[in-house]
Amino acid sequence: MITKKKPKHYINNKQLLEEMIKYKDSVKAAAEGGTTKPRISRYIGESLMMINNKLSNKFNFINYTYKDEMIADGIENCIAAVDNFDPAKSSNPFAYFTQIAWNAFVRRIQKEKKQTYIKHKNFEISGIASELLGSDNAVSNKHNDYSSDVIKNYEDTLKKKKETT
Repeated sequence: MITKKKPKHYINNKQLLEEMIKYKDSVKAAAEGGTTKPRISRYIGESLMMINNKLSNKFNFINYTYKDEMIADGIENCIAAVDNFDPAKSSNPFAYFTQIAWNAFVRRIQKEKKQTYIKHKNFEISGIASELLGSDNAVSNKHNDYSSDVIKNYEDTLKKKKETT
């Protein structure tokens, strides 16, 4: 019995490059003809989705609760950058879109960390934690410790950024 090997890569980079060249040519023709800009092809769209989905399963991003938001941001940024890809400069659209998705994921993580900081800071300032859980409760102390750690870590990060600039 002969078994077929699975393909090593889930995106065919040559085919994606060909599709990107076709798309760029059709955009140029539409601009010259005065017609509306065409949509990206199905293959390009599916490739962008696969890139983002596979990237979200890397160990760097897998355990976040807002993984769906990261994927959505990545797809949105990739679609916005399709027109910026220049086949004359690069023959590797896979790497181009993977880097865009990576940056979108990192930006989402930064936004979520900031929101978590704001939530915990407001919680601390309002003093709701001790009122809700009782000041002598072990759960309250554990939550306050966690909130304090979140706040301290975020503020330390802000200090480091400020010192480097």
